Amino acid sequence: MGVRLRPRGPWSLRTRLVLSAVGLIAVVCAVIGTVTTIAFRSYLYEQVDEQLLGVSHRAAGPPPTAPGPVPGGFDTPLGFVIGPGAPLRTVGALVVDGEVTSASVSAQPGDGPYGPRYLAQPLDAAQTAALASVPRDGDPHTVALPGGLGDYRVQYTSGKRGDFLTGVPLAELQNSLSTLVVVELSVTAAGLVAASLAGTVLVRVALRPLRRVAATAAQVSRLPLHSGEVALDHRVPEAEADPRTEVGQVGAAINHMLDHVHSALDARQRSETRVRQFVADASHELRTPLASIRGYAELIRWAEERGSEEHGPDTRHALGRIESESVRMTGLVEDLLLLARLDNGRPLSYESTDLAPLVVDAVSDARAAGPGHHWRLELPGPADTKVPADGARLHQVLVNLLANARTHTPPGTTVTARLHEAPGHAVVEVEDDGPGIPPELLPSVFERFARGDASRSRADGSAGSTGLGLAIVRAVTLAHGGDVTVDSVPGRTLFSVRIPRTR
Repeated sequence: MGVRLRPRGPWSLRTRLVLSAVGLIAVVCAVIGTVTTIAFRSYLYEQVDEQLLGVSHRAAGPPPTAPGPVPGGFDTPLGFVIGPGAPLRTVGALVVDGEVTSASVSAQPGDGPYGPRYLAQPLDAAQTAALASVPRDGDPHTVALPGGLGDYRVQYTSGKRGDFLTGVPLAELQNSLSTLVVVELSVTAAGLVAASLAGTVLVRVALRPLRRVAATAAQVSRLPLHSGEVALDHRVPEAEADPRTEVGQVGAAINHMLDHVHSALDARQRSETRVRQFVADASHELRTPLASIRGYAELIRWAEERGSEEHGPDTRHALGRIESESVRMTGLVEDLLLLARLDNGRPLSYESTDLAPLVVDAVSDARAAGPGHHWRLELPGPADTKVPADGARLHQVLVNLLANARTHTPPGTTVTARLHEAPGHAVVEVEDDGPGIPPELLPSVFERFARGDASRSRADGSAGSTGLGLAIVRAVTLAHGGDVTVDSVPGRTLFSVRIPRTR
């Protein structure tokens, strides 16, 4: 099996800017180095060709005047290879009737009493054949001579002394070009390293305002903008919000956007505050008339039971309905009032609360209210189940979860309440094997007035729940710093409440 490499993540803007600058500098250095090398090479070849032309003129012209024979045979036809102006390792060949009859190369075996002693050494057959292959057009040509001689600049010339092939070595020229290329590469590499370091520093300094803009955006992104009153006071500093620069344009745009968001959040908060205040006021005001209606209904029923008054069946049914609906409306008003208080941040009464007795009491109450269901209780062994909490509110959470399972599942459903520990939390779970909650309702199951009657059938034939039970569960749990989740598939619905052990 081949190894799958993880895809490389996108490069940062700083890296791309530095790499772009270094790449541009590398291209410029490459162009300058190439042009310099070509120009220097042309210059060197011109110098070599001038030197070759001088050697050729001396080879084809009359021999120079000398006081006597020159060691090595300067007075011979090929004596020009060791004559004045001929560099070391100059080659020459005598051409007779188009054929090379003799060829030699200058050498320096040692120093004489009057300076370097040059000698002429004959070329072997391979070297002579390579020299003889040069075109006879009178122009300089480059040819490689075997036997370690290397590249030569060779020219055919004809004069009073005959026809000759003369050549000067290119080793010094090639060494100079190699040195130039090495120097250019070294300087370019050092310049690119220096440009990378300096570019990194300069780009980091140049992008510092952009990082401040990003830091402001990151601070805003961590604010709980989706709920509650939000103090959106974060703004990009004025120095980074100058519209005359590109970064300033981004900073100014973010500040304008934050101003609009702040206005929208403020308007939303004022609207929610008015609604919450209305709900709280309405709930508070409805408690008194509902209590009066319920009281009068109970008074009439009490009078009838005492025999003081007689009512017909229709009147008794109406009074029963009035009393039943007043009880239901009273519960609805109490739930709305509790949610309004929690929304307004009313503090709860925290004390060390043992969850085990609360779970036992809640299951006992649910068993009495729903005898058609099978109720199970699972408690941990010897363990610390105490948490800092408002015991009455947590009891209401448990009652609502168990009532939700009883109300929305058919008779015969098994409902299990369990309590266990988790790192830093105490966890209460309520599980049933009912029909489950449809997936499209799961995201909104904890919203107010949300109902799952379409899938979780009611068993008591009543008018329906208020839709506030699970909303209260979530609000109370969040007020304790915990969280509540639900997982539901056909045959299994699990509500899990996590309460932290410390505040």
